[in-house]
Amino acid sequence: MIEKLKALYVKHEEIIVYLIVGVLNTIVSWAAWFLCAYTVLDPLIIWQNTALSVIQWVVGVVFGYFMNRRYVFKSHNPHLVKEFLQFSSGRLLTLALDAIAMVLLINFLGVNKAVSRILVAVLVMIGNYVISKFFVFKKDAG
Repeated sequence: MIEKLKALYVKHEEIIVYLIVGVLNTIVSWAAWFLCAYTVLDPLIIWQNTALSVIQWVVGVVFGYFMNRRYVFKSHNPHLVKEFLQFSSGRLLTLALDAIAMVLLINFLGVNKAVSRILVAVLVMIGNYVISKFFVFKKDAG
């Protein structure tokens, strides 16, 4: 039984580690949101929610980049800045996808908000994986 589990892990290691890193990324970015919401940012600031969302997104992207680089895709690309900018651009693209898909599903198709959030989260997760695997951390041929 243990050998079968090990074989499954080896076969699907990248996806499994990607999902684990995703959970850790969520925890870290939410922690940044809560930390800032209850310590640094004054709740009376009119733009507090926007600032918190931006902080959460930036922390998530930075943490996600380093975790994906090291543990998921095991990149050894010496061009960290270029790679990080590609990663961030991909995340901006899926952020836009998230916003557009939510409006389409809820406002135009009448899909329940919670169902929409789950569907879009899965779509964004898949999009982030594809962008990371094939455009950011792609393995060089040869």
